[in-house]
Amino acid sequence: MTLADLLCARSGVVCVVGAGGKKSTLYALARQLDRAVVTATVRIPIFDQHVADVVVTERPAAALERVADWPVGVVPDRDRDDRYRGYDPDVVDAIGESDATDAVLVKADGARMREFKAPGDREPQLPETADTVLPIASVHAVGEPLTEACVHRPERVTTLTDLELGDTIRPSDVATVLTSERGGHADVPDGATVIPVLNKVDDAALEAVAREIASDVLAQSDVPRVVLTQLTASDPVVAAVER
Repeated sequence: MTLADLLCARSGVVCVVGAGGKKSTLYALARQLDRAVVTATVRIPIFDQHVADVVVTERPAAALERVADWPVGVVPDRDRDDRYRGYDPDVVDAIGESDATDAVLVKADGARMREFKAPGDREPQLPETADTVLPIASVHAVGEPLTEACVHRPERVTTLTDLELGDTIRPSDVATVLTSERGGHADVPDGATVIPVLNKVDDAALEAVAREIASDVLAQSDVPRVVLTQLTASDPVVAAVER
């Protein structure tokens, strides 16, 4: 199965949250879909090179009716020279309800390029019409100390696990955060499908770590599968761990 199939991302509103591969997931999915829109409800780095065009507009649903080249990005405006602003979630709802696109791919929180995170009080910014939510973590976080060098908001991770700042991150800690209602499952709309993604599975040793995390995730939450990825590879799917 393709990445888009495994992540239930061929249609609807698909939101990525977490750390260690959100943008790479969006761009990999956009390449696999016929009429995909890339957008955000939070700031997103400039991504013009990953889509056929980026349309800067306050009326994205209307603008998409005139699109001929896919995939396309839609954003409200720039925020500094290196990133775009995101839309309010209700604007993304309107995009998803239009007939102009098959899939709306949404970056719904930030992580400052870290490998792992737990959300803040105002995160994630999920549209109510989200069909699929993909909580992402990098397996590179395992074995690292719980500090800001590797983790966005490490103090939040301490409230969800038995870790203290500076402790070594274990596979079970990643699973706990990914499955928590205050972590990877935070504010997920009723009826949405949650599929965790473990990224940067670059070799056999990291795959073993990822499979340990996936086993804990499946034991702790009602998700259909955990997808292991190496999103920089031409074939980004390493494995899918099913129930």
